[in-house]
Amino acid sequence: MDPKKILGKRIQYYRKIRKITQEKLAEIIGIDTISISKIETGKNYPTAENLEKIASVLKVELYELFVNDNIKTNEELLNEIHTLINTISKDNKKLHVLCAAAKSLV
Repeated sequence: MDPKKILGKRIQYYRKIRKITQEKLAEIIGIDTISISKIETGKNYPTAENLEKIASVLKVELYELFVNDNIKTNEELLNEIHTLINTISKDNKKLHVLCAAAKSLV
């Protein structure tokens, strides 16, 4: 994945975890909401100064914004889930457990 997109997805991920809107983040760091949107979609990089502010507001270390360890697209996640289901498809007990877990998320 493109480094700008990784950075943008990570910022968006941590922003949502912290329940901060794009508008609020933009206000806190002193830029406009459109800039935050462009950063999160991977169209623009933030300045070094704004990147430090974003990390501070999101309560993460700078390096965490560049690590692509758990950002996956819906398609990638669905493919992974499908593969896992195929792996356990013949084990009725595991399928029941999986079904119960899935129902608990709905």
